Amino acid sequence: MRCPFCRHADSRVVDSREVDDGQVIRRRRSCPECGRRFTTVEEAILAVVKRSGVTEPFSRDKVVRGVARACQGRPVNEDQLQLLAQKVEETIRATGSAEIPSHEVGLAILGPLRELDGVAYLRFASVYRSFSSVEDFEKEIADLRAAMADGAAQRDEQ
Repeated sequence: MRCPFCRHADSRVVDSREVDDGQVIRRRRSCPECGRRFTTVEEAILAVVKRSGVTEPFSRDKVVRGVARACQGRPVNEDQLQLLAQKVEETIRATGSAEIPSHEVGLAILGPLRELDGVAYLRFASVYRSFSSVEDFEKEIADLRAAMADGAAQRDEQ
């Protein structure tokens, strides 16, 4: 790492710390030439590959904005949206891939959104999966009811 003060081509790592559950590494460095210290921050970039082939960095804010539209008028607050976006990012990062197709981001949103609010889930799924008929909605509602019944049965067993 080049020293930002004297532009010497090498530096020594004095201390390393993980931040944000290991997503970011903060390193304290020392320049052997001028003796000054500086901090670097290393973050693993997660890229989303869109259908058009364009690659852009993953954005929690973009997830929140998209889900917020589906949650409009629903009893869902900003904290819940931020938590959902965090779950989505954790799911995507758990794949271990640096680039992920945009449709997988949508799939990662559907699970937590289904648990958060059924109506918002149906709104999002209808756009994401391009529902084209009433039958598409009916099938998704039946699946949602079955999942909710399974979840209630599992809670009753505990």
